[in-house]
Amino acid sequence: MSIFTILISTVFVNNFVLARFLGICPFLGVSNKIETATGMSIAVTFVVTLSSIITYIIQKLVLNNGLEYLQTIVFILVIAALVQFVEMVIKKTSPTLYNALGVYLPLITTNCVVLGVAILNIQEGFNLIQTIFNAVGASVGFGIALILISGIREQLEVADVPEALEGFPIALITAGLMSIAFLGFNGLV
Repeated sequence: MSIFTILISTVFVNNFVLARFLGICPFLGVSNKIETATGMSIAVTFVVTLSSIITYIIQKLVLNNGLEYLQTIVFILVIAALVQFVEMVIKKTSPTLYNALGVYLPLITTNCVVLGVAILNIQEGFNLIQTIFNAVGASVGFGIALILISGIREQLEVADVPEALEGFPIALITAGLMSIAFLGFNGLV
């Protein structure tokens, strides 16, 4: 599989949020403002990419020696350590973003996108370069979906929405319509 195919596939065709439905909690929880969504996208990109590299190396050097059954536990420990590092860095460099992300920043540890990408890299049999590009593509796809819904939700705040649909209901409808729109990329690769 070529690197270009991996990138296009993970960003558009098999978008982890809109096609695989992983990472819905931060997708809906942090998508009220574009600034917050952008910060979360950068944090997730860092964690997904670095955790994919580290878990790939651990899988090849340690777990493939008869310890495959420990894969999920080891991967979660790696992800948790990386999230703690990202949380400390954001807290020091941007307290405003740290406060805006709130509880969703530590929840990157349990974000299915992070673990899903790490496990799928192994299941697909990707080499290290393919793993890196798959992780970057998945992160970019997550970021695009998050920033798109944030922009739409900011516009919906000032739009004339029926009272029964205000807030979370219209966000769910919007997410569903975005998912349908991304189905248009099927067959691209």
